[in-house]
Amino acid sequence: MTLKDSLDRILQAATEDGAVPGVVAVVTDRDGLLYDGGFGERALGGGVAMTPDTVVWIASMTKAVTATAAMQLVERSLLELDAPAKAVIPYLGEVQVLEGFDGNGEPRLRPPKGDITLRQLLTHTAGFSYEIWNADILRYQQATGTPVITSCEDAALTTPLIFDPGTDWDYGINIDWAGKLVEAVSGQTLGAYLAAQVFEPLGMTSTAFEITEAMRARLARIHHRGDDGFKVLDFEIPQAPEFEMGGGGLYSTLGDYARFLRMILNKGEGERGRVLAPETVEAMSRNQIGAHRVRGLKTEMPQFSNDAEFFPDLPKTWGLGFMINEEAAPSGRSAGSLAWAGLANSYFWIDPAKGIAGAYATQIFPFADVKALPLFLDFETAVYDSLN
Repeated sequence: MTLKDSLDRILQAATEDGAVPGVVAVVTDRDGLLYDGGFGERALGGGVAMTPDTVVWIASMTKAVTATAAMQLVERSLLELDAPAKAVIPYLGEVQVLEGFDGNGEPRLRPPKGDITLRQLLTHTAGFSYEIWNADILRYQQATGTPVITSCEDAALTTPLIFDPGTDWDYGINIDWAGKLVEAVSGQTLGAYLAAQVFEPLGMTSTAFEITEAMRARLARIHHRGDDGFKVLDFEIPQAPEFEMGGGGLYSTLGDYARFLRMILNKGEGERGRVLAPETVEAMSRNQIGAHRVRGLKTEMPQFSNDAEFFPDLPKTWGLGFMINEEAAPSGRSAGSLAWAGLANSYFWIDPAKGIAGAYATQIFPFADVKALPLFLDFETAVYDSLN
């Protein structure tokens, strides 16, 4: 059975039996696409097919793109990985550490014992967290009226740290702050910077924070899986935001995202020119958190996420923008591969050792969906089976 036949069969069956409303997926090597496919519907019951050029909210798959922008500016000596970030954004020198809550439910805060750096922001070791997976941050937001991150309001970035910078790992709003650093030193909005410096040299014509008219004509809707099946939601990232969310605001097609994955496989070389230096890609692709390890995410907002962890039995570290599995994964993914995901059940991996990468997207809440995540792993496993 060919790769196309195998992947088509897996994905089509999943939409026909109702496991997911719609799905798109791509596989690429260093030279170009090996597979692209789309099955099901963009909005369940809407009658419009999910095709390979469908636009989806890629959510936290945005993080690796924003990290790329930040590393370009490190190459240009406009940002430094280990300098105090407060030198660029003074507020980052004012952020406090949350120690708990007093008897009246008011937050107890203290100054951090060190400065936040760009390296810490890119590796999720600065101390920031997310309300979806941290009860204390959710309680802080509720106590102070701080908006959630997907509001794209500047006030959403004012949550405190949960540990001193550099002393632990926790997944959070770090890359949103990295995006703010990009804006501060480039003098552009993050979207404008990415369009000129990343998307244009990669030929990514359907990727943006702002959904253009041409993109909206191909846009898939977000669904929520409940006990009685799927409900189509009106959820959308604000289109006139106070800040463009470098940690999760992009809309894209998987064909576009494959161009980004291929650039990483090719050590920074894009289809229309170099995006990153080879040594920068190498640095982004190795453990940058020392003895710390990536942990599973325990949900505090089950409407948006289940408990989630990739390959729970494997040790995982973090580079400058990517999760790294330190041992070979049961799907066939090599040790040292790069990966992450998006909240609406989109996933990607990059395997430099085998020269292959892939991405997959449904549009479903909650994250780590009981059927969409296993389907992604079946898809990935089938890719590696075809290589053997």
